[in-house]
Amino acid sequence: MACLSAVKLQGRPLSISSNLNPNPKHAGSDSVSLDVSIPDTERKPRKFSSKLSRWNRARTLRSGTKVDRTINNGSDSTSAPIGNYNFPDVSTVESDVSSSNGDIETDMTVAKSIYIVSDGTGWTAEHAVNAALGQFDYCLVDRGCPVSTHLFSGIEDRETLMEIIKQAAIEGAMVMYTLADPSMAETATRACKLWSISSLDILGPITVAISSHLGANPSGLSRGVTNSSLNEDYFKRIEAIEFTIKHDDGALPENLEKADIVLVGVSRTGKTPLSTYLAQKGYKVSNIPIVSGVDLPKNLFEIDSRKVFGLMINPVVLQGIREARAKSLGLGSGFEIKYSELRSVREELELAKRIFAENPSWPVIEVTERAIEETAAVVLRLYDERQSNRAMPRISKRY
Repeated sequence: MACLSAVKLQGRPLSISSNLNPNPKHAGSDSVSLDVSIPDTERKPRKFSSKLSRWNRARTLRSGTKVDRTINNGSDSTSAPIGNYNFPDVSTVESDVSSSNGDIETDMTVAKSIYIVSDGTGWTAEHAVNAALGQFDYCLVDRGCPVSTHLFSGIEDRETLMEIIKQAAIEGAMVMYTLADPSMAETATRACKLWSISSLDILGPITVAISSHLGANPSGLSRGVTNSSLNEDYFKRIEAIEFTIKHDDGALPENLEKADIVLVGVSRTGKTPLSTYLAQKGYKVSNIPIVSGVDLPKNLFEIDSRKVFGLMINPVVLQGIREARAKSLGLGSGFEIKYSELRSVREELELAKRIFAENPSWPVIEVTERAIEETAAVVLRLYDERQSNRAMPRISKRY
């Protein structure tokens, strides 16, 4: 799935200008009045180079334009309960929309906007939206329904939130948000309903369901990048990454006992990227290559077998990967024959199968045409089941 990012399209981006009430109220005020407008002189149709292919054009459109904004975290930021919050008059927004209709129609024929709003980093909301958009790749690229996404992270005051939602109403954008503070989430919900904006609270329903299941109230605090993020889990991930880098490709086999997960497989089965991905989740990973004529470390067969995982791949696919690797390194034809010749590839995979058969307690994971994230999900599921002795029924040993 093509990745979405909030980078700017060619042409001038939309801008937000906020004019607060000329008689600003002191901290603690329960009313905020906004007048958000988009100067006609700032709005220009998006232009695309004629040299862009259809695919590149679609990818560019999907990348979107990040709307400029000013975040006010000062004392004027209101923290009044939602019941006391005064929304800007709906007629003001309708007026702005009607006055901008001609320009907006010109711009929106090329892409529909999705605003992603978060009080933290926006990682959760952005990945949820990207995952959903992956279901529409056929349309986004081939059928001319491009989408632009705009990520607004660190939104912790209502003034900025209302600016963004009002801009969404003017542009005809959809609003997706993850706001941990219930009053902020309610503000977004009511504003979107008031101005007939298509919206979705991504975090709210999940939080409510878990709260009901646990019988406990959520904290309502953002999990953004703050000093509280530098906790034990953070330093555990850093330690895991350092360990994994030092123990890549069979290095320091004497430390296998210290690893949380040990991956075993022939060359080019994705051991290193998979190890790195797991390390970023806090797991110390060692990976051991299976090479013809080279004995595996003895302590590999002495450590806890519950943390050892074998990787297997289709021989034809592996041959193609190795050929591409050899060419990228500029290796000679002699090496290419030995490294990527199909007969040699099959021999190495047969050796791996024999080793896995001699160690039936090692799960063997098929990585052919699997993304790193998919393989990692299987590894972590099996790891959790094996460590907690909650093994589920299996049809076969191959995963």
